[in-house]
Amino acid sequence: MREDEQTRGFDLYDREEVEGVLSGAFYSPGPSSAAPKAQPESKPTHYKVICISVYNDDLKKLDDMVDRLKARGLTKANRSALIRHALGLVDVAKVPRGI
Repeated sequence: MREDEQTRGFDLYDREEVEGVLSGAFYSPGPSSAAPKAQPESKPTHYKVICISVYNDDLKKLDDMVDRLKARGLTKANRSALIRHALGLVDVAKVPRGI
C-alpha cells in the first residue's frame, strides 16, 4: 500500500480534536450551569430491603393469608407485616432439624 493511500482522509480531522477524543477529555463533563443537587435525605436505618427466594406455593399461601386479613378489616396487612408477625411466634427450640 502506498503512503498516500495510508494517510488519505487524515487531513479532514483537526489534530487537537482527535487528541481530545482519544485522551478522554471529549467525554468528560464540562462546566455545568445547573444548580448543585440537594443532598439526598438520609436513608432509614431501622430496616433493610432484602431479596429472598420463596416457593410459589408458599407465596400463594402468604398472599391468601394477607387477603383474609384484609377481608377482616386489617387494611395495612401485607406480606412483610405478616412475616414479621410470624417471626415473633417462632420457638427456635421447636424448629425441626433439616428445615
